[in-house]
This record gives sequence, C-alpha cells and structure tokens, in this order.
Amino acid sequence: GMNAAVRAVVRMGIYVKAKVYFVYEGYQGMVDGGDNIVEVSWESVSSILQVGGTVIGSARCKSFRTREGRLQAAYNLVQRGITNLCVIGGDGSLTGANLFREEWSGLLEELAQKGKIDEEAVKKYAYLNIVGMVGSIDNDFCGTDMTIGTDSALHRIIEVVDAIMTTAQSHQRTFVLEVMGRHCGYLALVSALACGADWVFIPEYPPEEGWEDSMCVKLSENRARKKRLNIIIVAEGAIDCHNKPITSEKVKDLVVQRLGFDTRVTILGHVQRGGTPSAFDRILASRMGVEAVLALLEATPATPACVVSLSGNQAVRLPLMECVQMTQEVQKAMDEGRFVEAVRLRGRSFENNLNTYKLLSHKKPDAELPKTNFNVAVLNVGAPAAGMNAAVRAAVRVGITEGHKMFAVIDGFEGFSRGKIKEISWGDVGGWTGQGGSILGTKRTLPAKYLEKIADQMRTNNINALMVIGGFEAYLGLLELSAAREKYDEFCVPMVMVPATVSNNVPGSDFSIGADTALNTITDVSLFCEVSSAQKKNNLYLFLALLAIQLLRATGADAAYIFEEQFDIRELQANVEHLTEKMKTSIQRGLVLRNENCNENYTTDFIYQLYSEEGKGVFDCRKNVLGHMQQGGAPSPFDRNFGTKISAKAMQWISKKLQETYRKGKVFANTDDSVCLLGMRRRNLVFQPVAELKNETDFVHRIPKEQWWLKLRPLMKILAKYKTSYDVSDSGQLEHVAMHSPKEAETGAI
Repeated sequence: GMNAAVRAVVRMGIYVKAKVYFVYEGYQGMVDGGDNIVEVSWESVSSILQVGGTVIGSARCKSFRTREGRLQAAYNLVQRGITNLCVIGGDGSLTGANLFREEWSGLLEELAQKGKIDEEAVKKYAYLNIVGMVGSIDNDFCGTDMTIGTDSALHRIIEVVDAIMTTAQSHQRTFVLEVMGRHCGYLALVSALACGADWVFIPEYPPEEGWEDSMCVKLSENRARKKRLNIIIVAEGAIDCHNKPITSEKVKDLVVQRLGFDTRVTILGHVQRGGTPSAFDRILASRMGVEAVLALLEATPATPACVVSLSGNQAVRLPLMECVQMTQEVQKAMDEGRFVEAVRLRGRSFENNLNTYKLLSHKKPDAELPKTNFNVAVLNVGAPAAGMNAAVRAAVRVGITEGHKMFAVIDGFEGFSRGKIKEISWGDVGGWTGQGGSILGTKRTLPAKYLEKIADQMRTNNINALMVIGGFEAYLGLLELSAAREKYDEFCVPMVMVPATVSNNVPGSDFSIGADTALNTITDVSLFCEVSSAQKKNNLYLFLALLAIQLLRATGADAAYIFEEQFDIRELQANVEHLTEKMKTSIQRGLVLRNENCNENYTTDFIYQLYSEEGKGVFDCRKNVLGHMQQGGAPSPFDRNFGTKISAKAMQWISKKLQETYRKGKVFANTDDSVCLLGMRRRNLVFQPVAELKNETDFVHRIPKEQWWLKLRPLMKILAKYKTSYDVSDSGQLEHVAMHSPKEAETGAI
C-alpha cells in the first residue's frame, strides 16, 4: 500500500501546483543527496498502485541518527527548496522526522555559518513542515485503527491458513502458524478471529499460569467433537506471564508430547510483507496520501508535526509525538507486566478484537452458562455476500454464551414460512468463518405475503427475537415485520439487522459485509487485465461492475459511470478525449468502469462501441462483465472480522433488549427502538431504528439518499488527471490522541 500513498501524494501535490520530489532509499537518500532526490512528474507514479513494497526504496540510516547526517540532509533539501516532508514509515522513522523538524532552524544557521548557504536561504526556508503516514504491517502504531500494509499482510496470512486447513483436515493434523508481530499481536489476533483458530498467543495478552493444560484440554475437546484439525497461531513476540518467550516449536512439542497429535509448524516470515496490496490498503493509502498533502498546505510554523490516521471510516490528524509516546507506553507496560494496561493503550479496535476472540473461541461448560429461556432465530435475506457465515457463527456463539437457545432459519423469510427452522449448536458453526456464500441459504423474498405463516412459526417455536443478516431486502423485510406488529403480536419482539451485501447500498451504514471481498475480487481481475494491457500496449478495458466508484479508488481507473452521478454524451466525449490524450503519452493502457444500472440508454455495449470507434488508430478496446463472481469466493479478512464483530455486538444488543422487554413471563417489544439496524457511521457502530432510516432512503432506486463515498469522487478524478475542484471542508482537523476507558471498547471501533 505504500506505493498507493506515494502516488496520491505526488498527484495531489502536482494538482495544487507544487513541485514534488522523490527521496530514494529513505533517510539514507536524503543524506546522500544527488540522484537520490529527484523531481517527479504525473507519469512517474503511473502503474504503481498495484505494486507491492515501495518503488522509492527504504533503508535504515545510521548517519541520519547523528547531527552531522541531519546537517547534510538539511543542506540537500535546501538546495532544492524543499520545506515540506511527507514521511511514510513506523514510529522510528516518524520520531526521526520530528527531531529533524525541531533542529531545522539550528541546522540552517550552522550551514550558514559554514558558508554552505546564505542568510537569504535561512530566512526563505526557515520552517520545515512534517506530515507522517504509518506504513507497518504490524499495526503497532497507537492513534490509528489501521496502518498501511496491515490488511494486505492479513490477506497473505489468511491465504496460507485457508490452504493449510484443507491439508490439516485431510490428515487430522494440528498446525502451529507463526506470524509476524515481535512487539504487537494484531496480526496473530485478527488472523485467529478470521479463521476461528483454537488458540492464539500474543505479547499483549500472555496466557495465565497452567495454560499448557488448558490448551491441551481445549484441543482434545475439539477432536472429541469430531473436529479433524486444530489451528494454533503464535505471534513471533509471544510471551508467558513471566515475560518468557513462547515459540512455535515449544507449542508444537507440547502438543506432540501431551496429546500425541500429528503436528506441523509453518513460519510465514517475510511472505507477509510481499504481494499485491489489497483493495482496502490501496484505498486507505490513497485517502491518507491526499490528506497528508492537505495537512502540509495548511501547516504553519506553530503547527506540530502530525500523522494522518484512520478512526472508524474517518481520516484524522493527530500530533505525531503524542502517538509515538503512547506507542512507547505500550511496550513499557508490557515490560513491566501491566498487560491489561497494554491492551487498553493499543486502542478500542485492538481491545474489541481481543474481547470478541475470547467470547467466540472458548465455550464454557453447560453448567456454567446462564439460562435465559429465550429463543433467538438467525436468518440470511437477499443475495449471498461473503462474510455472512462468519456473522452467523458469531451470532450463534454469542447467543449461546448469553444463555439463549439459538435457531437457524433456512432460505430466508420464504423458508421461515415453510417451517425450515432448526436449533443450532456451538459446534454446528465451527469452520464457518472462512466459507463464502450463505450456508443457511438466502432468498430475496420479502415477508409481506407470508406474514401469517411466519407468525405461526414464531409462535410454534416460541421465537423471542430475530437477527436478520442481509442487504436491502433484509431492511425492507424488517420494515414490513415492524408494520405488521399491529396485527400480529408475534412480531412484537426485538429485531436487529446486520448489513450484508456486495452492493453496499443499505441505509444507515458506511460498510456492509461482503463489499470488501467483492472489491478485492474485481481488483484482482482488473490487475490481470492491466498486465495484459501493458504487454499489448494501447489497450482499454471496460468493466461492468456493481461497485464502480469503490473500484475506481482501488484500481486508479480512468473513468467510472455510476447511477448516483448522472452523465450525458458530453461527459462521455470528454472522457474519450481525455483517454486518447493519455494514450499518446508513455501511459499506454486504460480502465473504464460502468455500474450495471447507471443508465438505461448508455449500456455497456454502447460505451464499448463508442470507445472502440473514437479510439481507432490510438487504442483498442475490450469489455468484461464480471457478474456473479463478485458475490462468490472466500471472504476477505476484513469481511470475516467485520462480520464477526458487528454480529457479536448485535447479539449483545438483543440480550439487552430481551431483558428490558420481558414482563409477566412474556417478551413484548413494540417501540421503534426495538427494531434496529446496526451500522458503521463514520467512527462508530450505531444502532438505528429502521423506522427512522426511511427518511434517508431512496426506495425507488434502493439506495441511501446520501452516499458518504460520493465525497471522494472529485478526489479520484484528480488522481486520474481530470480538471475538477476538491472540497476540503470534510478534511481532517488536528485532534489529540484520546485515552479510553475499558467500557468504550464495547461501544465503538471495528
């Protein structure tokens, strides 16, 4: 994802009429100067969005740690008139940048005293502005929910885990996977959450005394339940409660000696750093890169060095050193054995991950579980979306932990009306996290014509609450059930919807389960086409896709035609002319996207023929209709994680509502706030009554009236070299790093 950030900084910098320079090989290149600091053009960052690693290189630099080295670096920058630095790296790189900024005026005075620069240069370049972006696969920097590169590393890990699970199941083996994370267990923890691992070891949360016995009992119990494999994930920096290392080999030897299980160790190593960046990382890095340029433009001598971070779905700016100091506090807390404090300092997202994993991975003995006598049904509605099964698994296991009896409804509302409902246990949902589609089955049928039959089934099975996982049909279904409460008391129960659709068109939520997987599927296909286009030269690919605007961000496409932004023949002509001029440069490939319902007249075939005709002699055109492949495949790490945590939270809401509405031996809930949708809104997960969301909904076109991502449309046009304006009113403002209480981890970030 670093290259996506580099591309965004370069192109946004050129857009605001600034000179932009590459500094090759990190601080070493800044110290060495010469050809390591080069002015770049728009074309310099073409075709790097999908490339892993960093095209400008990175290197550790001992000389920059000395004042002499920083003095030489300052001289090299002044020679080129550079007074704004965008630094992509970890806390060490960013700390070095802040020190460089603090010393800047003194370094310039020293250069003047030595006669290397004149007094005019000292005055002209008196201040150095610094903005940081965190590039680290470990996600070990406090102040941001995700760092650039983390999601791609999770993709590499989950790809390996999914592959290993098939061989482990075939041979009834136990696999111990060692992943990166010398000082931070984020990769290990989220990987464990995303694949349903039996056990995980991380540095922030060492196992209690006697963990060896507890783990072996857990593995044995799973085998006794006919589970044919065990997965144990170990962070490379895992420790016990005495700060002694727990290695993958130690865990393997323990399992072999105590249980006699056939056990293998797989150490992923640097494979986690490589490969093509995920769609999430490309989009995150692009947004951060643009925000970094805006921060530099707005910086004053009094502005502290800042780092661009992600909070929920918002780009924010935080004082760099506040983040660095908190990051260092985490390590200090671990060194001193204050592990609860270390987890809290990692932030809400990390703490929420840990709490959810503990909730879902270890089943308490039946004697220790509470008994509520409530029956809760779970069903999928609408088209299948990757991550639905992870959401069902979380709902079932949290429900059982809360003391409820859980029921699974097969084939949505239609299946419900036919009595296709059965009790589902903890073990029944084992291994569901990584499976695509909907194991329960799902249909688009709405409940209106089956209301009486569904009410009969709810009465027969004594269903006290409903969780509906799905897309726009699920939303409409809850509205219909809510409206039917006047006629059927059976629907006067708590009902909650968890959004799951590749179209990401559910009102009340910025994200839906399944959209990230679909984006990655389309992005992968576009990469294959881009490679083909680059080899053949002067090729244009036209895609029909559900997620055109999101894909525009992830692939760096030249144009995207969407329903939400009406277009006419004049815009099509302008796009063709823009692409024709581009093809005459060194960038000889293109990508155009069309949403399937963007315009009834300007069809995919029409646009294909238009580009083919107008591009004669300059470029060739190909088209590709992706269709239902966008709904298939194994869910991405994001969708597994998002689906798991949002569903767990929804089930906890149901438990709370059941207690609130239980009166005189019966559950009776008929208020608007007892039928809610749980969605991600900017920075937080929010429960919203579906009745209140009606005013935000365009029912004719089945979309929210306002789409948050449309604000990014001008940004993507800028990065594709269109002349357009950019509204900075929604850009991040400098905030302070917020400390949170343990309770906050339950209420906020994904």
